[in-house]
Amino acid sequence: MPTVPCRDCPLRRQPLFVPFTEEEVLFMERFKQGELRVDPGTTILMEGSNSPQLYTVLRGQGVRYKTLEDGRRQVINFLFPGDFTGLQAGLMGEMKHSVEARTPMTLCAFDRAELWQLFKEQPARAYDLTWIAAVEEHFLGETIATLGQRDAVQRVAWALLKIWQRLRAVGLERNGTVPLPFRQQDLADALGLSLVHTNKTLARLRARQLCDWSERALRVLDAPGLAALGLVEAEPPERRPLM
Repeated sequence: MPTVPCRDCPLRRQPLFVPFTEEEVLFMERFKQGELRVDPGTTILMEGSNSPQLYTVLRGQGVRYKTLEDGRRQVINFLFPGDFTGLQAGLMGEMKHSVEARTPMTLCAFDRAELWQLFKEQPARAYDLTWIAAVEEHFLGETIATLGQRDAVQRVAWALLKIWQRLRAVGLERNGTVPLPFRQQDLADALGLSLVHTNKTLARLRARQLCDWSERALRVLDAPGLAALGLVEAEPPERRPLM
């Protein structure tokens, strides 16, 4: 499969992402080294590693997770098309979490050594990196609030609506359905729930005809109802920069 030029990137056509100027397109085409294609189960970035590359997800989905000393894994969040990853190694010297593919993935690869050139030549693009980092911090805060204040049904409703909205915003929704290849255990870990409790909660949401997650796909039947249950607004995600 040939490499996709930045000016022809299918993600740029999605209204979720802020448009590039012509100068930004030319810079990103120089900044981009190539593309990495990986199979499901591949570790893309390893906790503690010093990766020489940064990545933007072009296609596919993955998970971010931390490994505990006893070998257990804690899912932090999920990785979707348009997400940027590897910045921790670029700024902190090493990754503080791991990234694993859950589907076949294609990632745009950027040379980490050129990161400071980005700050020198494209301050607006560098500000976009700051924005991305700030949004991740905000999402972490929202997740902590969810773990502390929402009950199990509210947590699952909140998470599934957020995921559905995000995948819908990058053009993956068909007739109310988006691909969702994760395991129930992944969602349970991310939300601080047991697998049994998560399974029962999903069954309750299905019985109430709010949503149905099965066969690696999530179908939302009643977005306003799911939003009300999850104590969140049923609004599309905020427009964001694309690296």
